[in-house]
Amino acid sequence: MIKTTEGTDNLIEKIVIGISDVKGQNVEMIDLRTIENRICDFYIICSGSSNTHVSAILESVKKKVSKALKEKPYHTEGEENAEWVLLDYIDVVVHIFQKHIRDFYRIEELWGDCKKNMISIKNN
Repeated sequence: MIKTTEGTDNLIEKIVIGISDVKGQNVEMIDLRTIENRICDFYIICSGSSNTHVSAILESVKKKVSKALKEKPYHTEGEENAEWVLLDYIDVVVHIFQKHIRDFYRIEELWGDCKKNMISIKNN
């Protein structure tokens, strides 16, 4: 696991649980802390299978973080079409993609120098 502060650890944990609760797919975390002038410390990227699934992941993450940590995203984009949704929690930015949009943009490849972790989640 990537070493972070306790507050960031808690946020990441709640985000991942929110994704897992609604069966988000291919969860990956990118550590951006080695990049100068970065906009955040971590990206968490996951996929959903449809507009409805992406929206469900979005709502699950927001609900889980709000309930556990009393935090709301600073900014949210993409809710309307639910193909690529971004949740900005300042230190952690969550990208929720439909699979074909994620395959097209491949944002994970933009950060080749950064440490990446696939996050294994159990989808019951």
